[in-house]
Amino acid sequence: MPTVSVKWQKEVFPKVEIDTSLPPYVFKCQLFDLTGVPPERQKIMVKGGLLKDDADWATLGVKDGQKLMMMGTADEIVKAPEKGPVFMEDLPEEEQAVAVGYTAGLLNLGNTCYMNSTIQCLHSVPELKSALTMYPSERSRDLDPKSHMLTAATRELFDELDKSVKPVAPMKFWTVLRNKFPQFGQLHNGLWMQQDAEECWTQLLYTLSQSLRTPSPRVHCQESGEESSETESVYALKCHISQEVNHLHEGLRHGLKSELEKASPILGRSAIYLKESRINALPRYLTVQFVRFFWKRESNQKAKILRKVDYPLELDVYDLCSDDLQKKLEAPRRILREEEGKKLGLKAKENISGSKDNDVKMSDAEGPSNEGGESSKAGLEEGGASDKEAQLTGIYDLVAVLTHKGRSADSGHYVAWVKQESGKWIEYDDDSPIPQREEDITKLSGGGDWHMAYICMYKARSVPM
Repeated sequence: MPTVSVKWQKEVFPKVEIDTSLPPYVFKCQLFDLTGVPPERQKIMVKGGLLKDDADWATLGVKDGQKLMMMGTADEIVKAPEKGPVFMEDLPEEEQAVAVGYTAGLLNLGNTCYMNSTIQCLHSVPELKSALTMYPSERSRDLDPKSHMLTAATRELFDELDKSVKPVAPMKFWTVLRNKFPQFGQLHNGLWMQQDAEECWTQLLYTLSQSLRTPSPRVHCQESGEESSETESVYALKCHISQEVNHLHEGLRHGLKSELEKASPILGRSAIYLKESRINALPRYLTVQFVRFFWKRESNQKAKILRKVDYPLELDVYDLCSDDLQKKLEAPRRILREEEGKKLGLKAKENISGSKDNDVKMSDAEGPSNEGGESSKAGLEEGGASDKEAQLTGIYDLVAVLTHKGRSADSGHYVAWVKQESGKWIEYDDDSPIPQREEDITKLSGGGDWHMAYICMYKARSVPM
Protein backbone atom coordinates (compact mmCIF):
# COMPACT_ATOMS: atom_id res chain seq x y z
CA MET A 1 0.00 0.00 0.00
CA PRO A 2 1.92 3.09 -1.22
CA THR A 3 2.14 6.29 0.82
CA VAL A 4 2.19 9.66 -0.97
CA SER A 5 2.25 13.35 -0.06
CA VAL A 6 -0.38 15.69 -1.45
CA LYS A 7 0.13 19.43 -2.00
CA TRP A 8 -3.00 21.60 -1.98
CA GLN A 9 -2.66 25.37 -2.15
CA LYS A 10 -0.07 26.22 0.54
CA GLU A 11 -0.62 23.05 2.53
CA VAL A 12 1.15 19.69 2.22
CA PHE A 13 -0.35 16.49 3.58
CA PRO A 14 2.41 13.88 4.05
CA LYS A 15 2.03 10.12 4.31
CA VAL A 16 -1.41 9.72 2.74
CA GLU A 17 -2.00 6.01 2.19
CA ILE A 18 -3.50 4.74 -1.06
CA ASP A 19 -5.40 1.47 -1.03
CA THR A 20 -4.81 0.35 -4.61
CA SER A 21 -7.44 -2.38 -4.23
CA LEU A 22 -10.09 0.35 -4.13
CA PRO A 23 -10.99 2.83 -6.90
CA PRO A 24 -9.42 6.34 -6.87
CA TYR A 25 -12.78 7.78 -5.75
CA VAL A 26 -12.10 6.40 -2.27
CA PHE A 27 -8.72 8.20 -2.25
CA LYS A 28 -10.51 11.42 -3.17
CA CYS A 29 -12.85 10.90 -0.23
CA GLN A 30 -9.78 10.67 2.02
CA LEU A 31 -8.58 14.03 0.67
CA PHE A 32 -12.06 15.50 1.20
CA ASP A 33 -11.74 14.69 4.91
CA LEU A 34 -8.34 16.45 4.97
CA THR A 35 -9.09 19.50 2.83
CA GLY A 36 -12.83 19.94 2.62
CA VAL A 37 -12.71 19.87 -1.18
CA PRO A 38 -15.57 17.67 -2.50
CA PRO A 39 -14.41 14.77 -4.79
CA GLU A 40 -16.19 16.25 -7.81
CA ARG A 41 -14.12 19.47 -7.49
CA GLN A 42 -10.75 17.75 -7.03
CA LYS A 43 -8.22 17.87 -9.87
CA ILE A 44 -5.27 15.56 -9.02
CA MET A 45 -2.32 15.52 -11.42
CA VAL A 46 -0.94 12.02 -12.17
CA LYS A 47 0.88 10.38 -15.04
CA GLY A 48 -1.19 10.83 -18.17
CA GLY A 49 -3.30 13.75 -16.92
CA LEU A 50 -6.03 14.08 -14.26
CA LEU A 51 -6.93 11.28 -11.86
CA LYS A 52 -10.31 9.81 -12.81
CA ASP A 53 -12.70 8.23 -10.28
CA ASP A 54 -12.66 4.82 -11.97
CA ALA A 55 -9.03 4.73 -13.13
CA ASP A 56 -6.84 1.61 -12.63
CA TRP A 57 -4.05 2.24 -10.12
CA ALA A 58 -1.83 -0.37 -11.85
CA THR A 59 -1.69 1.66 -15.07
CA LEU A 60 -0.97 4.96 -13.28
CA GLY A 61 2.38 3.85 -11.84
CA VAL A 62 2.00 5.65 -8.51
CA LYS A 63 5.09 4.99 -6.38
CA ASP A 64 5.69 5.08 -2.64
CA GLY A 65 6.77 8.59 -1.50
CA GLN A 66 5.53 10.25 -4.69
CA LYS A 67 4.29 13.85 -4.51
CA LEU A 68 0.84 14.60 -5.97
CA MET A 69 -0.67 18.02 -6.60
CA MET A 70 -4.38 18.72 -6.07
CA MET A 71 -6.42 21.74 -7.10
CA GLY A 72 -9.95 22.61 -6.03
CA THR A 73 -12.03 24.90 -3.80
CA ALA A 74 -13.20 23.70 -0.42
CA ASP A 75 -16.81 24.01 0.75
CA GLU A 76 -17.56 26.71 3.29
CA ILE A 77 -17.24 25.33 6.76
CA VAL A 78 -20.66 25.02 8.35
CA LYS A 79 -20.79 27.03 11.54
CA ALA A 80 -22.51 25.70 14.59
CA PRO A 81 -25.80 27.51 15.29
CA GLU A 82 -25.52 30.31 17.81
CA LYS A 83 -28.66 29.03 19.50
CA GLY A 84 -29.62 25.42 19.91
CA PRO A 85 -32.98 24.06 18.74
CA VAL A 86 -35.97 25.25 20.73
CA PHE A 87 -38.87 22.83 21.10
CA MET A 88 -42.45 24.13 21.06
CA GLU A 89 -43.13 22.96 24.60
CA ASP A 90 -40.19 25.11 25.79
CA LEU A 91 -41.61 28.31 24.27
CA PRO A 92 -43.63 30.78 26.36
CA GLU A 93 -47.36 30.04 26.10
CA GLU A 94 -48.02 33.22 24.11
CA GLU A 95 -45.47 32.17 21.46
CA GLN A 96 -46.87 28.62 21.47
CA ALA A 97 -50.30 30.01 20.60
CA VAL A 98 -48.80 31.85 17.60
CA ALA A 99 -46.89 28.74 16.48
CA VAL A 100 -49.97 26.49 16.72
CA GLY A 101 -52.06 28.95 14.70
CA TYR A 102 -55.09 29.07 16.99
CA THR A 103 -55.86 29.99 20.58
CA ALA A 104 -56.92 27.95 23.59
CA GLY A 105 -60.20 26.23 24.33
CA LEU A 106 -62.46 26.97 27.31
CA LEU A 107 -63.15 24.55 30.14
CA ASN A 108 -66.79 23.56 30.63
CA LEU A 109 -67.77 24.68 34.12
CA GLY A 110 -71.00 22.68 34.09
CA ASN A 111 -73.34 23.05 31.09
CA THR A 112 -71.53 26.23 30.01
CA CYS A 113 -70.95 25.19 26.39
CA TYR A 114 -73.50 27.85 25.35
CA MET A 115 -71.25 30.51 26.90
CA ASN A 116 -67.97 28.99 25.65
CA SER A 117 -69.13 28.80 22.04
CA THR A 118 -70.41 32.40 22.16
CA ILE A 119 -67.09 33.65 23.53
CA GLN A 120 -65.04 31.77 20.89
CA CYS A 121 -67.09 33.25 18.04
CA LEU A 122 -66.84 36.82 19.33
CA HIS A 123 -63.17 36.36 20.17
CA SER A 124 -62.48 35.92 16.45
CA VAL A 125 -63.33 39.60 15.76
CA PRO A 126 -60.06 41.61 15.72
CA GLU A 127 -61.88 44.95 15.92
CA LEU A 128 -63.72 43.87 19.07
CA LYS A 129 -60.47 42.76 20.71
CA SER A 130 -58.86 46.10 19.84
CA ALA A 131 -61.81 48.01 21.28
CA LEU A 132 -61.68 45.98 24.50
CA THR A 133 -57.94 46.60 24.79
CA MET A 134 -58.62 50.35 24.82
CA TYR A 135 -61.53 50.02 27.25
CA PRO A 136 -60.77 52.11 30.38
CA SER A 137 -60.38 50.42 33.76
CA GLU A 138 -62.51 53.05 35.48
CA ARG A 139 -66.26 53.05 34.93
CA SER A 140 -67.89 55.99 33.20
CA ARG A 141 -70.79 57.67 34.95
CA ASP A 142 -73.36 56.71 32.33
CA LEU A 143 -72.61 52.97 32.60
CA ASP A 144 -73.98 50.75 35.36
CA PRO A 145 -71.41 48.85 37.48
CA LYS A 146 -72.48 45.37 36.34
CA SER A 147 -72.12 46.25 32.66
CA HIS A 148 -68.68 47.70 33.33
CA MET A 149 -67.61 44.57 35.21
CA LEU A 150 -68.83 42.29 32.40
CA THR A 151 -67.00 44.33 29.74
CA ALA A 152 -63.78 44.27 31.78
CA ALA A 153 -64.16 40.52 32.38
CA THR A 154 -64.60 39.96 28.63
CA ARG A 155 -61.39 41.89 27.98
CA GLU A 156 -59.46 39.83 30.53
CA LEU A 157 -60.82 36.54 29.15
CA PHE A 158 -59.90 37.48 25.56
CA ASP A 159 -56.41 38.36 26.76
CA GLU A 160 -56.07 34.96 28.48
CA LEU A 161 -57.18 33.14 25.33
CA ASP A 162 -54.61 35.01 23.23
CA LYS A 163 -51.74 34.11 25.54
CA SER A 164 -52.52 30.47 26.29
CA VAL A 165 -52.52 27.15 24.51
CA LYS A 166 -53.81 25.28 27.52
CA PRO A 167 -57.56 25.30 28.23
CA VAL A 168 -58.71 28.43 30.07
CA ALA A 169 -61.22 28.30 32.95
CA PRO A 170 -63.60 31.28 32.44
CA MET A 171 -64.66 31.33 36.09
CA LYS A 172 -64.49 35.11 36.62
CA PHE A 173 -66.36 35.87 33.40
CA TRP A 174 -69.06 33.33 34.21
CA THR A 175 -69.52 34.76 37.72
CA VAL A 176 -69.87 38.31 36.37
CA LEU A 177 -72.23 37.13 33.58
CA ARG A 178 -74.54 35.46 36.13
CA ASN A 179 -74.39 38.57 38.30
CA LYS A 180 -75.47 40.77 35.39
CA PHE A 181 -78.02 38.28 33.97
CA PRO A 182 -79.35 35.99 36.77
CA GLN A 183 -81.17 33.73 34.28
CA PHE A 184 -77.81 32.12 33.44
CA GLY A 185 -77.44 31.00 37.05
CA GLN A 186 -80.47 28.69 37.14
CA LEU A 187 -80.03 25.40 38.98
CA HIS A 188 -81.82 22.06 38.60
CA ASN A 189 -81.23 19.39 41.23
CA GLY A 190 -78.14 21.29 42.33
CA LEU A 191 -76.63 21.40 38.81
CA TRP A 192 -76.24 24.39 36.49
CA MET A 193 -78.87 24.29 33.75
CA GLN A 194 -78.12 24.44 30.03
CA GLN A 195 -79.02 27.85 28.55
CA ASP A 196 -79.81 29.23 25.11
CA ALA A 197 -76.62 30.36 23.32
CA GLU A 198 -78.58 32.94 21.29
CA GLU A 199 -79.77 34.60 24.49
CA CYS A 200 -76.21 34.66 25.83
CA TRP A 201 -74.96 36.10 22.51
CA THR A 202 -77.60 38.84 22.44
CA GLN A 203 -77.22 39.84 26.09
CA LEU A 204 -73.45 40.03 25.82
CA LEU A 205 -73.66 42.14 22.65
CA TYR A 206 -76.24 44.37 24.32
CA THR A 207 -73.80 45.02 27.12
CA LEU A 208 -70.78 45.57 24.88
CA SER A 209 -72.44 47.72 22.28
CA GLN A 210 -74.76 50.50 21.36
CA SER A 211 -77.76 49.73 19.20
CA LEU A 212 -77.28 49.13 15.49
CA ARG A 213 -79.56 50.97 13.11
CA THR A 214 -80.73 48.25 10.73
CA PRO A 215 -84.08 47.28 9.26
CA SER A 216 -86.52 50.11 8.60
CA PRO A 217 -89.94 48.45 8.39
CA ARG A 218 -92.80 49.77 6.31
CA VAL A 219 -96.27 49.00 7.66
CA HIS A 220 -99.17 48.71 5.20
CA CYS A 221 -102.81 48.13 6.03
CA GLN A 222 -104.41 45.98 3.33
CA GLU A 223 -107.93 46.99 4.34
CA SER A 224 -107.58 50.79 4.42
CA GLY A 225 -104.47 51.30 2.29
CA GLU A 226 -102.67 53.18 5.08
CA GLU A 227 -98.88 53.11 5.18
CA SER A 228 -96.34 54.20 7.79
CA SER A 229 -92.60 53.90 8.28
CA GLU A 230 -90.79 53.01 11.48
CA THR A 231 -87.16 52.41 12.41
CA GLU A 232 -86.01 49.77 14.87
CA SER A 233 -82.65 48.43 16.03
CA VAL A 234 -81.84 44.73 16.02
CA TYR A 235 -78.82 42.66 17.03
CA ALA A 236 -79.24 39.94 14.40
CA LEU A 237 -81.15 39.12 11.26
CA LYS A 238 -83.57 36.24 11.74
CA CYS A 239 -83.82 33.30 9.38
CA HIS A 240 -87.35 31.99 9.90
CA ILE A 241 -87.75 28.33 8.99
CA SER A 242 -90.85 26.90 7.31
CA GLN A 243 -91.68 24.22 4.75
CA GLU A 244 -90.88 26.70 1.97
CA VAL A 245 -87.44 27.64 3.32
CA ASN A 246 -84.50 25.62 2.02
CA HIS A 247 -81.81 28.31 1.96
CA LEU A 248 -80.69 31.06 4.33
CA HIS A 249 -81.59 33.80 1.87
CA GLU A 250 -85.18 32.55 1.65
CA GLY A 251 -85.44 32.51 5.43
CA LEU A 252 -84.10 36.06 5.72
CA ARG A 253 -86.68 37.29 3.19
CA HIS A 254 -89.38 35.49 5.13
CA GLY A 255 -88.13 37.03 8.37
CA LEU A 256 -88.41 40.57 7.00
CA LYS A 257 -92.15 40.13 6.46
CA SER A 258 -94.77 39.72 9.16
CA GLU A 259 -98.34 40.61 10.08
CA LEU A 260 -99.45 42.64 13.08
CA GLU A 261 -102.70 43.95 14.43
CA LYS A 262 -102.96 47.64 15.31
CA ALA A 263 -105.55 50.40 15.48
CA SER A 264 -106.45 51.96 12.12
CA PRO A 265 -107.39 55.68 12.32
CA ILE A 266 -109.23 55.43 8.97
CA LEU A 267 -111.27 52.34 9.86
CA GLY A 268 -111.71 53.37 13.48
CA ARG A 269 -110.91 49.85 14.67
CA SER A 270 -108.12 47.26 14.83
CA ALA A 271 -106.87 45.98 11.48
CA ILE A 272 -104.24 43.61 10.14
CA TYR A 273 -101.11 45.33 8.80
CA LEU A 274 -98.44 43.72 6.64
CA LYS A 275 -95.01 44.67 7.95
CA GLU A 276 -92.22 44.68 5.36
CA SER A 277 -88.69 45.47 6.57
CA ARG A 278 -85.62 46.55 4.63
CA ILE A 279 -82.08 47.07 5.85
CA ASN A 280 -81.02 50.73 5.84
CA ALA A 281 -77.63 50.38 7.59
CA LEU A 282 -75.12 47.53 7.33
CA PRO A 283 -72.68 46.42 10.05
CA ARG A 284 -69.07 45.39 9.58
CA TYR A 285 -70.01 42.04 11.13
CA LEU A 286 -73.44 40.57 10.47
CA THR A 287 -75.06 38.10 12.86
CA VAL A 288 -77.71 35.74 11.48
CA GLN A 289 -79.83 33.58 13.77
CA PHE A 290 -81.65 30.48 12.55
CA VAL A 291 -84.97 30.49 14.39
CA ARG A 292 -84.90 26.76 15.16
CA PHE A 293 -86.64 26.75 18.55
CA PHE A 294 -90.31 27.30 19.38
CA TRP A 295 -92.38 26.76 22.50
CA LYS A 296 -94.16 23.42 22.44
CA ARG A 297 -97.14 23.40 24.77
CA GLU A 298 -97.48 19.61 24.84
CA SER A 299 -94.03 19.11 26.39
CA ASN A 300 -93.83 22.57 28.00
CA GLN A 301 -90.36 23.24 26.56
CA LYS A 302 -88.54 24.74 23.60
CA ALA A 303 -88.72 22.26 20.71
CA LYS A 304 -86.30 22.29 17.82
CA ILE A 305 -86.92 22.54 14.06
CA LEU A 306 -84.53 20.04 12.47
CA ARG A 307 -85.20 21.05 8.86
CA LYS A 308 -82.10 21.43 6.68
CA VAL A 309 -81.41 25.04 5.68
CA ASP A 310 -78.33 25.61 3.56
CA TYR A 311 -76.17 28.68 4.10
CA PRO A 312 -73.31 30.05 1.93
CA LEU A 313 -69.69 30.91 2.61
CA GLU A 314 -70.44 34.18 0.78
CA LEU A 315 -73.68 36.03 1.57
CA ASP A 316 -75.02 38.92 -0.56
CA VAL A 317 -77.73 40.98 1.19
CA TYR A 318 -78.05 43.68 -1.51
CA ASP A 319 -81.65 42.78 -2.41
CA LEU A 320 -82.62 42.94 1.29
CA CYS A 321 -81.53 46.58 1.55
CA SER A 322 -83.62 49.72 1.21
CA ASP A 323 -83.58 51.66 -2.06
CA ASP A 324 -81.41 54.41 -0.57
CA LEU A 325 -78.85 51.93 0.75
CA GLN A 326 -78.78 50.04 -2.57
CA LYS A 327 -77.83 53.28 -4.33
CA LYS A 328 -74.97 53.82 -1.87
CA LEU A 329 -73.74 50.26 -2.45
CA GLU A 330 -73.67 50.46 -6.27
CA ALA A 331 -70.29 52.22 -6.61
CA PRO A 332 -68.41 49.98 -4.11
CA ARG A 333 -69.91 46.89 -5.74
CA ARG A 334 -68.72 47.99 -9.19
CA ILE A 335 -65.20 48.49 -7.85
CA LEU A 336 -65.32 45.08 -6.14
CA ARG A 337 -66.40 43.39 -9.38
CA GLU A 338 -63.54 45.14 -11.19
CA GLU A 339 -60.98 43.96 -8.65
CA GLU A 340 -62.26 40.39 -8.70
CA GLY A 341 -62.27 40.46 -12.51
CA LYS A 342 -58.63 41.56 -12.56
CA LYS A 343 -57.71 38.67 -10.26
CA LEU A 344 -59.39 36.30 -12.69
CA GLY A 345 -57.61 37.94 -15.63
CA LEU A 346 -60.79 39.46 -17.04
CA LYS A 347 -60.76 42.79 -18.85
CA ALA A 348 -63.03 45.41 -17.31
CA LYS A 349 -65.67 47.00 -19.50
CA GLU A 350 -64.88 50.51 -20.69
CA ASN A 351 -67.91 52.11 -19.11
CA ILE A 352 -67.11 50.54 -15.75
CA SER A 353 -63.41 51.39 -15.74
CA GLY A 354 -64.17 54.88 -17.00
CA SER A 355 -66.66 55.54 -14.23
CA LYS A 356 -64.33 54.58 -11.41
CA ASP A 357 -63.02 58.14 -10.88
CA ASN A 358 -66.53 59.55 -11.07
CA ASP A 359 -67.69 57.05 -8.48
CA VAL A 360 -64.96 58.13 -6.10
CA LYS A 361 -65.71 61.82 -6.65
CA MET A 362 -69.41 61.24 -6.07
CA SER A 363 -68.63 59.40 -2.83
CA ASP A 364 -66.41 62.30 -1.69
CA ALA A 365 -69.16 64.80 -2.48
CA GLU A 366 -71.69 62.84 -0.49
CA GLY A 367 -69.34 62.41 2.47
CA PRO A 368 -68.74 59.25 4.47
CA SER A 369 -71.89 57.18 4.71
CA ASN A 370 -72.75 55.53 8.00
CA GLU A 371 -75.63 53.81 6.28
CA GLY A 372 -73.27 51.94 3.97
CA GLY A 373 -70.30 51.51 6.27
CA GLU A 374 -71.21 51.06 9.92
CA SER A 375 -68.22 49.64 11.79
CA SER A 376 -70.56 47.74 14.06
CA LYS A 377 -71.44 44.14 14.52
CA ALA A 378 -75.12 43.26 14.20
CA GLY A 379 -75.68 45.47 17.17
CA LEU A 380 -72.01 45.63 18.21
CA GLU A 381 -70.22 48.98 17.98
CA GLU A 382 -66.56 48.15 17.79
CA GLY A 383 -65.51 51.02 20.00
CA GLY A 384 -63.63 53.12 17.40
CA ALA A 385 -64.29 55.51 14.56
CA SER A 386 -65.46 53.85 11.39
CA ASP A 387 -62.93 53.48 8.62
CA LYS A 388 -63.90 56.32 6.25
CA GLU A 389 -61.80 54.90 3.41
CA ALA A 390 -63.39 51.44 3.35
CA GLN A 391 -66.90 51.20 1.95
CA LEU A 392 -69.10 48.17 2.44
CA THR A 393 -70.46 46.29 -0.58
CA GLY A 394 -73.32 44.26 0.87
CA ILE A 395 -71.29 41.08 0.39
CA TYR A 396 -70.21 39.11 3.47
CA ASP A 397 -67.84 36.19 4.13
CA LEU A 398 -68.61 33.53 6.73
CA VAL A 399 -66.17 33.70 9.69
CA ALA A 400 -67.92 31.81 12.51
CA VAL A 401 -70.72 29.31 13.08
CA LEU A 402 -72.29 28.42 16.42
CA THR A 403 -73.98 25.03 16.24
CA HIS A 404 -76.37 23.09 18.45
CA LYS A 405 -76.70 19.35 18.76
CA GLY A 406 -79.83 18.01 20.42
CA ARG A 407 -83.60 18.37 20.38
CA SER A 408 -84.12 21.25 22.85
CA ALA A 409 -82.51 24.65 23.46
CA ASP A 410 -82.30 23.82 27.17
CA SER A 411 -80.35 20.62 26.55
CA GLY A 412 -77.92 19.24 24.00
CA HIS A 413 -74.51 20.72 23.25
CA TYR A 414 -73.18 23.93 21.67
CA VAL A 415 -69.95 24.17 19.65
CA ALA A 416 -68.15 27.07 17.91
CA TRP A 417 -66.56 26.74 14.44
CA VAL A 418 -64.25 29.72 13.86
CA LYS A 419 -62.22 30.83 10.85
CA GLN A 420 -58.68 31.91 11.78
CA GLU A 421 -56.78 34.80 10.21
CA SER A 422 -54.75 32.18 8.31
CA GLY A 423 -57.96 30.99 6.62
CA LYS A 424 -58.07 27.68 8.51
CA TRP A 425 -61.19 26.62 10.40
CA ILE A 426 -61.05 25.43 14.01
CA GLU A 427 -63.83 23.59 15.84
CA TYR A 428 -63.93 24.75 19.49
CA ASP A 429 -65.65 21.98 21.43
CA ASP A 430 -65.18 23.54 24.89
CA ASP A 431 -61.53 22.84 25.80
CA SER A 432 -60.73 20.89 22.60
CA PRO A 433 -59.72 22.92 19.50
CA ILE A 434 -59.90 20.67 16.40
CA PRO A 435 -58.82 21.75 12.86
CA GLN A 436 -61.55 21.32 10.23
CA ARG A 437 -61.87 21.63 6.44
CA GLU A 438 -63.77 24.59 5.00
CA GLU A 439 -65.91 22.34 2.80
CA ASP A 440 -67.25 20.65 5.95
CA ILE A 441 -68.42 23.92 7.53
CA THR A 442 -71.41 24.39 5.21
CA LYS A 443 -72.51 20.80 5.92
CA LEU A 444 -73.71 21.93 9.38
CA SER A 445 -77.05 22.86 7.84
CA GLY A 446 -79.34 20.50 9.72
CA GLY A 447 -81.64 17.70 8.69
CA GLY A 448 -80.71 15.27 11.47
CA ASP A 449 -79.40 14.99 15.01
CA TRP A 450 -75.87 16.16 14.14
CA HIS A 451 -74.56 19.67 14.88
CA MET A 452 -76.54 22.26 12.94
CA ALA A 453 -76.02 26.00 12.52
CA TYR A 454 -77.86 28.12 15.07
CA ILE A 455 -75.95 31.40 14.66
CA CYS A 456 -73.76 32.45 11.72
CA MET A 457 -71.43 35.42 11.80
CA TYR A 458 -70.38 37.07 8.53
CA LYS A 459 -67.64 39.68 7.94
CA ALA A 460 -68.28 42.48 5.44
CA ARG A 461 -66.22 42.63 2.27
CA SER A 462 -65.21 46.25 1.69
CA VAL A 463 -63.30 48.26 -0.92
CA PRO A 464 -61.20 51.41 -0.45
CA MET A 465 -62.79 54.54 -1.91
